[in-house]
Amino acid sequence: MFEELSRKLDGVLKRLRGQGKISEANVAETLRDVRRVLLDADVNYKVARQFVDDVTRRAVGQDVLQSVTPGQQIIKIIYDELVRLLGTANVGITFSPMPPTVIMVAGLQGSGKTTFCAKLANHLKGQGRFPLLAAADVHRPAAIDQLETLGTQIAVPVFARRGSDAVTVAREAVDHARQSARDVVIIDTAGRLHVDEDMMREAEAIKGAVTPHEILFVVDAMTGQDAVNTAQAFHTRLHIDGAVLTKMDGDARGGAALSLRGTVGIPIKFFSTGEKPDALDRFHPERLASRILGMGDIVTLVEKAQEQIDDQKAVQLEQKLRKAQFTLEDFLDQLQEVKKMGPLQQVLGMLPGMNRLPENVTVDEHALVRIEAMIRSMTAAERRKPQILNGSRRRRIALGSGCTVQDVNRLIKQYEQMQRMMKTLGKGGRMGRMAKGMHFHQ
Repeated sequence: MFEELSRKLDGVLKRLRGQGKISEANVAETLRDVRRVLLDADVNYKVARQFVDDVTRRAVGQDVLQSVTPGQQIIKIIYDELVRLLGTANVGITFSPMPPTVIMVAGLQGSGKTTFCAKLANHLKGQGRFPLLAAADVHRPAAIDQLETLGTQIAVPVFARRGSDAVTVAREAVDHARQSARDVVIIDTAGRLHVDEDMMREAEAIKGAVTPHEILFVVDAMTGQDAVNTAQAFHTRLHIDGAVLTKMDGDARGGAALSLRGTVGIPIKFFSTGEKPDALDRFHPERLASRILGMGDIVTLVEKAQEQIDDQKAVQLEQKLRKAQFTLEDFLDQLQEVKKMGPLQQVLGMLPGMNRLPENVTVDEHALVRIEAMIRSMTAAERRKPQILNGSRRRRIALGSGCTVQDVNRLIKQYEQMQRMMKTLGKGGRMGRMAKGMHFHQ
């Protein structure tokens, strides 16, 4: 997420880190480079200029320049201004005290609007709500089919009326929600490849018919400054309550995220990083600012772990680690738990310092697939006691998993090294202390 922007900013700011003395000239030169990096990321030029002016005003002062750690203080100022630029705090959905809450979703075709509707429904369902999806994109039959397919996947009902106009579908969906005790209606509206008058009139008519409590604008994060211009056009006609950034796992340069609040004046409420129904996160400005500056996002990482990792399994793992009884079967279980948290590249991206890795370094997801295949090709006895794996057994495992005998040997060697390490740590209670640190209690 914003790897290129993060890497370039880190390259500019590293000249300030650890310096005992900084002059106004140093600060001015560094911030000129920061402005250039922001413009390269397709940030609105007025936003980039204002950002640098605000940082300069706070940074060029006697308290900062003469402090013990001026470089770190300036980076802290840049972090604070990034948070302010992104919106200061998370802004959630405004729910109606009298259900159903009506959420209208707008955006251009291809922005991921229909998929977002399903993700939002899945997200709200996880919070104990009972959403209804409304297929009001009547101009594109595939959109109705797509929403119905997604609704089936997440077990959320979809209201559709083929042959009806969008306004009728939206109005009847709200009525149906009242009758069927659905407390949220998410209306998927039609999009075009560009902003046009017909689309806007229809969106205004839907808004007039159902009076939505929230209007969310979905924008492709990879479109940069164009996304801001489109958002402005929609906001002028519809008065949008919040934006949603999709495809954040793609080659997003950061322009849309860093420009939306400053130019359009609307908060970013959610962002998505994949196609799966659970690939949706609430937008926390302070966490994204931390990631952009290479500080990681440990809070989100812990939250994902708490959501996905079974507490009982975590306790059992802790006990096995204490006694150095961790088997390949346990390792397979842990692989499954980690996979639930999302693509490994994204999970690792939440760790501090990942922006300093070389640009061409990527995580080999297939390596985990190969490890899983090898362990699954073993019998239960072999997983529990790998020491019984002789040459013929290893050849059978290699053949069954589509790997080589060398791959199997490497896996067993790594496992044995890990076992030796756990036995060493287990002496004197060190493993117990480490295991406690590994388990997050809610």
